[in-house]
Amino acid sequence: MKALLALEDGLTLWGRSFTGPGESCGEVVFNTAMTGYQEVLTDPSYKGQIVTMTYPLMGNYGVNPEDMESRGIHVEGFIVKEYHPYPSNWRAQGNLADYLKSAGKLGVEGLDTRAITKRLREVGAMRGIISTLDLDPASLVRRARELPSMEGLDLVPLVTCGQPYWWPEFPAADAGPADLAALWAQKSGKKVVLYDYGVKFNIIRNLKARGLEVLVVPATTPAAAILALAPDGIILSNGPGDPAAVTYAVDNVRQCLGAQPLFGICLGHQLLGLALGGRTFKLKFGHRGANQPVKNQLSGRVEITSQNHGFAVDLDSIPDPAVELTHVNLNDGTSEGLRHPGLRAFSVQYHPEASPGPHDADYLFDEFLREVKGD
Repeated sequence: MKALLALEDGLTLWGRSFTGPGESCGEVVFNTAMTGYQEVLTDPSYKGQIVTMTYPLMGNYGVNPEDMESRGIHVEGFIVKEYHPYPSNWRAQGNLADYLKSAGKLGVEGLDTRAITKRLREVGAMRGIISTLDLDPASLVRRARELPSMEGLDLVPLVTCGQPYWWPEFPAADAGPADLAALWAQKSGKKVVLYDYGVKFNIIRNLKARGLEVLVVPATTPAAAILALAPDGIILSNGPGDPAAVTYAVDNVRQCLGAQPLFGICLGHQLLGLALGGRTFKLKFGHRGANQPVKNQLSGRVEITSQNHGFAVDLDSIPDPAVELTHVNLNDGTSEGLRHPGLRAFSVQYHPEASPGPHDADYLFDEFLREVKGD
């Protein structure tokens, strides 16, 4: 089935839908990972975006429940060079096309993904539409230009949980209001609270693997309610959209600073930077993939990291001289990590939990555990 991609700068490319008729709108970005397409599809940080995979072949190992990073697909659309309809892997329990169709998401193949990637690198991430319904290039370009910009967009309410829950005890869809204090009393041992701005499951799995009980709470949960629990630590998760637009989260983080050890990941890193008085800015085309080189300024080691973000923290804008730069992106020199020793707070812009990607940075969960234990 013929499909058309239109970008706001006027570029149009023809392809084929492998999921049937449909249309997807959003910010068009590219991801350089060679594997892990199911983890990409289910990463809530991709809400509002159409993802182009630079590796040409997708679908060859199918899909399975174990590789989901959330409870559903969050990308708006999926662009690949070549779709493989017959998966060959012992873990596969379905194919990519059916998986996308089950969520009502459009998958398109046969486009020149190299041309898309080069255009996005030159011009920057752009608004776009892929469609099998509107095949008029001029119409599709015009409609792409009418889409909302990612700047100023708060997408966290679309991906956060509706009720607090202990991982992995998901609440029922019709669960009534939760008594946070009563819920907190259900567990013993070292207990931490995770603010869910669009959390990836492997973040929680890494915390659980280190013996921590993890209470996941909605993004709008007041800081006073969290601090009343006296948790052993607080985690700020990843998530989509413009961090500067998530003002309620910034206020909550600011109130939590200094009370307990705090660890921010991706959007959580940006929110911590804002809470410390800094500012964020939009990158030209972002960092998305499983091969981003980052230098640890404290150890001198270079880590290959998994990343997915379109905004960054301007570390020089943070007025507090106690804030330290801990990690730097070796491709463009942007900040990839910070810490405030006095407030027991630290964060990284990338994904130490990987999924997909290398595990060079999973030591950060051990660092958080040491802070929680007071070692």
